[in-house]
Amino acid sequence: MTQFGARRQPSAPQADAKLIELVRGIPVPLLSDNIHRGTGSVGLRAWHKPTKSTMAGTAVTVRTRGGDNLAVLRAFDFCRPGDVLVIDAGGDLTNAVIGGIMTAGAAMLGLAGVVVDGAIRDAGEIGEREFPVFARGTNHRGPYKNGPGEINVAVNVGGMIVQPGDIVVGDLDGLLAFPAADAPAVIDKALAQQKKEEWQMEEIRSGRWDRSFLDALEAKAIN
Repeated sequence: MTQFGARRQPSAPQADAKLIELVRGIPVPLLSDNIHRGTGSVGLRAWHKPTKSTMAGTAVTVRTRGGDNLAVLRAFDFCRPGDVLVIDAGGDLTNAVIGGIMTAGAAMLGLAGVVVDGAIRDAGEIGEREFPVFARGTNHRGPYKNGPGEINVAVNVGGMIVQPGDIVVGDLDGLLAFPAADAPAVIDKALAQQKKEEWQMEEIRSGRWDRSFLDALEAKAIN
């Protein structure tokens, strides 16, 4: 993914609002455990004020050169309330592509969050708000506006491929994306695991911790 063009493609249909609402109540690790633990981004973190809810929404994607936000600004025209704007800036940290004003604008437009594989700025300001912002790092140096860039194409965010229309989730543990069509099965499995883990925590609070499952795991291990 080294060549850039200027494609601007329509946004994919939004994921079912009821599914998104369910996902907001599930921690990202539980969702990840039920997608084989082999996907998800690496190297990005949350910069906003922590909340108990999981960020969740439909991906509108942008692919741009590091430090350039011309396509990012145009991408807001493709976003609807509840979408997550996912920006692939190649992991570049030399110039921020988004900051306090643009993230405030995203919140005003009703977006569910912003993800940047690149740099942001105004980190202190962003950190005072609950609007979800995930990024690789910060830099006070502002963005260029020269282009090119592409909207609603497949992007790579921290090693995770995000397709337009994917469901994107994020919390303090990290970011994850999966096809909207997979959501019902992933949610059902994650909720079942959540109940199991709640029971385990109750056992621990009661002074019990059953670790007998280790015998079977060690029997299967290859050493």
